[in-house]
Amino acid sequence: MKPKLTLVGAGPGDGELITLKGIRALQKADVVLYDDLANDSLLDFAPKHALKTYVGKRAGKVSFTQEEINGLIVRMAQEHGHVVRLKGGDSYVFGRGYEEYEHVRQYGISCEVVPGVSSCIAVPASQGIPVTSRGVSESFWVITGTTRHGELSDDLRLAVQSKATVVVLMGMNKLAEICALYCQAGRGHVPMAVVQNGTRINEQCVVGQVWKMPHLVAEQGVGAPAVLVIGEVVALHPTYLAECLRSLSVEV
Repeated sequence: MKPKLTLVGAGPGDGELITLKGIRALQKADVVLYDDLANDSLLDFAPKHALKTYVGKRAGKVSFTQEEINGLIVRMAQEHGHVVRLKGGDSYVFGRGYEEYEHVRQYGISCEVVPGVSSCIAVPASQGIPVTSRGVSESFWVITGTTRHGELSDDLRLAVQSKATVVVLMGMNKLAEICALYCQAGRGHVPMAVVQNGTRINEQCVVGQVWKMPHLVAEQGVGAPAVLVIGEVVALHPTYLAECLRSLSVEV
């Protein structure tokens, strides 16, 4: 038995969007520590003898701290062997994957990283929204909605001034603040989408202009986990124009 950690990106939610390499890692697991956003169906790829433990974190709910997870990984690897850390999206995109990688290496435990399909590109794509498109957007930002101190990222204030597409992960608790920031910069008219449970069968999407998005989200009952997409590319969504016209008619 040789202690080992494999960080596996589980993809954005649809169980079929994990990589083949990720599946093969799961098939060789002695322990699977899985997150809230990893599709439960992926656990079926692990051997029957493998221990499967939920260590998810969700804002506003009781959960494991990162320090507890780090300690659990080390203990499980030393006691059982191969630990697969199954994380939603990609482990290195706001997944704290590097923190876990760095921690276990201090104990002489080998570590492998299997990249995953990140929600920052997959979720917009699932709704027909490209994060870049010729003549519309030449680049895109990926920003966390809340920093470790519970504040908006300074990068968001810079991104508001850009014509690039802005994708905000873990931003629902800051939705009103984000929209207000755009409005203060004179960009409240910019198209925006909020996609809850992206790529899953219960996916919900709200599209409209930034200034009205907090109202639209409340009206349609959309909440976390969600991906926020802001920029002219959102106007390419199949229902964007119809939704804007409907909102105008309601306002009138």
